[in-house]
Amino acid sequence: MAAKKFPQAPAHPERVCWGCDLYCPAKDMRCGNGSDRTQHPAELFGDDWDQWGLLDDRDAPPVATAEMGKPAVR
Repeated sequence: MAAKKFPQAPAHPERVCWGCDLYCPAKDMRCGNGSDRTQHPAELFGDDWDQWGLLDDRDAPPVATAEMGKPAVR
């Protein structure tokens, strides 16, 4: 069973609860995920929520730390 594709910019995000894969209407939530609906990330963080951090992380070299190469302590 494939997971549903998460919509990046839905037309009316306020009409849906985004808390699980059911995407229930806000007035008829079936999962019992609290008493309020879970907001879509675009409602919380703006329309560019899915682009955060991608530009900065892509060009940055990996950071070496002093702990790299040490054996794990058990």
